[in-house]
Amino acid sequence: ISKIFPDLFTPIEAMSADLRSHVRYPQDIFTLQTEMFSTYHMTNPAVFYNKEDQWDVPAIDSDGRTAQMEPYYTIMKLPGEQNAEFIQMLPFTPRRKDNLAAWMVARSDGEHYGKLMVFQFPKQKLIFGPRQIVARINQDEEISPQITLWNQQGSQVIQGTLLVVPIEESLLYIRPLYLRAADGQIPELKRVIVAYQNEIVMEETLALALNRLFGGRAPDGLLAATTSDSLTVGSSNPTSSETAFDPSIGISIPWSEALQQLERALEAQREGDWSRYGSELNQLRQILEQNSASGGG
Repeated sequence: ISKIFPDLFTPIEAMSADLRSHVRYPQDIFTLQTEMFSTYHMTNPAVFYNKEDQWDVPAIDSDGRTAQMEPYYTIMKLPGEQNAEFIQMLPFTPRRKDNLAAWMVARSDGEHYGKLMVFQFPKQKLIFGPRQIVARINQDEEISPQITLWNQQGSQVIQGTLLVVPIEESLLYIRPLYLRAADGQIPELKRVIVAYQNEIVMEETLALALNRLFGGRAPDGLLAATTSDSLTVGSSNPTSSETAFDPSIGISIPWSEALQQLERALEAQREGDWSRYGSELNQLRQILEQNSASGGG
């Protein structure tokens, strides 16, 4: 485009380093790339021709409406990296199925800006997808009656954005519930729902939900599958080699301290304070590393 309109654009090298460090990978471009990759990740000609391994961006139900998930930004440490980084991500499901098939990640930091990664789950493992989690939340014997009760009391229950959060080799589904009074304009955070594998809990805070879900200790290899081949990591190049990593390594941590730190990080995320969010995540990593080095647990 810059060749067509040479006076319209300025080279990115002319941008100051401070400003450039805040550049985010464009969501529109990433959305288009995920749409293309849902088909063109297939490298076998026969599979491609018959579209045997077509992927979809999952659609989820929220407040009576069904809509496709949109890419979202978060900060996390990717496998094989030393530091957390600002990324954009979106999940895939197999065509006309609801289980999770893969993730696509766009990186934004430093020399990795614009690079894509794909996290692909093995086909023989059934990993719950976003729509399945939402359905299970709405059918839960504890959660569903409570939502109905709140709606009958003149208030409106608003189900927040479903967050699918990878933490190291972990995969958590988190969904906040907001309550808005009939004569009010500002919703109030009422509950937090956390789902992992076959377990779903609802508590007043994220810390309480995680503590209830995992019984006060970190789960071993907190991932939606429990074998070393449960997740493969590769680049956006389908022909590149893939690296399997082992999610069976668990760390016993000072759980209450780690939960409080995670709560502070998510609070910063909700407020859009990405600088503080990254700082809080780094502190959480230090807590985990200190406990690991001391042989805690």
